[in-house]
Amino acid sequence: MKFCVLVCFLSGLLSVVGGEMYTSLLNVKQAISVERKLIDYLRTYIDHELDRLEDIKRFYAKVSDLHTELYKGPAVAMANPLVAFTLIKRLHSEWLNVVYSNEALENLQALRSSYEEEEADLPNMEDLQGAAKGLMRLQDVYALQISSLVRGRFQRITNGESVDVYMPAVSVQLSGDDCFLVGKVAYEEEDYYHSVQWLEESVHLFRGAREEWSPENEGTLEDALDHLAFSHFKTGNVSYALSLSQELLHHNPMNGRVLQNVKKYEKLLVAAGPPRGTGLRRPSSSYLRTRDTYERLCRTQGSQRRHFTNPQLFCDYFTNNNPALMLMPARRELVSLQPYVVLYHDFVTDTEAEDIKSLAHPGLRRSVVAAGEKQATADYRISKSAWLKGSAQSIVGKLDQRISLLTGLNVKHPYGEYLQVVNYGIGGHYEPHFDHATSPSSPVFKLKTGNRVATFMIYLSPVEAGGSTAFIYANFSVPVVEKAAIFWWNLHRNGEGDDDTLHAGCPVLIGDKWVANKWIHEYGQEFQHRCSLNPQE
Repeated sequence: MKFCVLVCFLSGLLSVVGGEMYTSLLNVKQAISVERKLIDYLRTYIDHELDRLEDIKRFYAKVSDLHTELYKGPAVAMANPLVAFTLIKRLHSEWLNVVYSNEALENLQALRSSYEEEEADLPNMEDLQGAAKGLMRLQDVYALQISSLVRGRFQRITNGESVDVYMPAVSVQLSGDDCFLVGKVAYEEEDYYHSVQWLEESVHLFRGAREEWSPENEGTLEDALDHLAFSHFKTGNVSYALSLSQELLHHNPMNGRVLQNVKKYEKLLVAAGPPRGTGLRRPSSSYLRTRDTYERLCRTQGSQRRHFTNPQLFCDYFTNNNPALMLMPARRELVSLQPYVVLYHDFVTDTEAEDIKSLAHPGLRRSVVAAGEKQATADYRISKSAWLKGSAQSIVGKLDQRISLLTGLNVKHPYGEYLQVVNYGIGGHYEPHFDHATSPSSPVFKLKTGNRVATFMIYLSPVEAGGSTAFIYANFSVPVVEKAAIFWWNLHRNGEGDDDTLHAGCPVLIGDKWVANKWIHEYGQEFQHRCSLNPQE
């Protein structure tokens, strides 16, 4: 019971501590060291409690032995004043000291104090919800089976069979409580498409556990049944909602709210006649009109690239007619002609990539998107980013020089924005968007150097699965290539935005994705990339 109080106390703290941990895998990794400290604190608590229980067991053995041996004949034993005194003393004070000992509370308070020292680095409720939404995002985009995710596998149905999307080197299985929390997040968002699926798994796992309850769990079988029944009711499956509610009454016959629901469902079924299965339907997206294409391109992970079918696409050693690149030309891969997309392999070294990430660590903040004239966080962009300035001698300055050599563009501030370093979170993604401004009020124009004419994005880390860059209207995606950089023009030569550059950062399935973005503006390129008055260019 005391441990239950502890869990409730910890849960209360979790709900008030700030974080946004889920938006950056770097923060998730840092949380591992925090939990290691908590494990040490819990070990100390257990050791103290074991010592306390050993003392109680010793007292129990002492008293039991007295009743087994000394008190067989009470009259004889009590004739001895020493025996009588020790009995009276024991009943008056020793039992009192054992029963009302503060040692257990002191041990618990020590654990709580240690926990409170780490609370600033703990996830909050928003982190838990964000992580749950990340799992649901991966489920949708990569068409993953929840039953497989529960077993620690990443599988989808292909031609009627379960096929591994990726086999992670390390994984864990999910518990009934894990699934309940994911389903509850969807439930509270009135997303019954996802709540039904996750709560079904939760009920299945809780049933398999034969109603065994763990003190660290938030949910129970009754909780899962309650949420699942209402979720099915909201999706039109009244008969199953009734069945689940009746099962819930078996566990809690006096639940007045559930009794009312049962009567309501029975009336609805009588009025509606035989049940008609409507099936689960995924909610439509009002803001993501290209969802189907986006998800298809994310699933193919670049397998649809067309080098073997289009002879105009090629790989070469590229110097850009610049003497500085003659001795060490870039390994260029022309990915697409429209839009013009190029991949430069081995653009950075391992050391440079690590240095850039280290420089960005202290400044990482939740990534924002344009919202009118201002910027704001959004669920369709889950990452953290930092902006790096650099002198000519710094690693950032050297990358700027290298970008300028390859593109022939002026990338110095303000003609090029500062280097933006991004680390993606759990299921981290950036749904379809344009890099160039599509509105005169966009924050992009704050530099007063025109629109973003080009994008140069550097992949600073490998990704085991997911994380591709998908070009929606152009119908292709480029997988993450470690240490490579991808370049494309955002604007036509006449200054109009190129609609074919609508692109997305696909959710990261497995891995820690880091990229660095360099956005280059129109002004300052007058002699490097001439504009055109031809509306066709």
